[in-house]
Amino acid sequence: MRLNAGSGTAKQVITSLVVLAMAFGTLPAYARTSATDAWTQPDESDLTNHGHYVNHDGHNVHSPSRTKDGAVRPGATAHCADGSYSFSQHHSGTCSRHGGVAEWE
Repeated sequence: MRLNAGSGTAKQVITSLVVLAMAFGTLPAYARTSATDAWTQPDESDLTNHGHYVNHDGHNVHSPSRTKDGAVRPGATAHCADGSYSFSQHHSGTCSRHGGVAEWE
């Protein structure tokens, strides 16, 4: 079957491709951890606090925390100026109550 650019089917295909590109192309690269774009949650046993917050995307995110041995943990996106690690999924507001971002992971 040949798709005519003016046909409803062609418009549906193009619209679907645009929606998919917008949905997956706008995720920040630092927040993606695998080919499946799964968000990594840190191992709670390695952290000194166990707080969480819901970000503006509705995701449950671990609050910034220090690690027991001081080493960076999988899922950390930034090292805060106070020594804690942030697991933020967006640059905006990252480490805002922890002295700001000292280094992006």
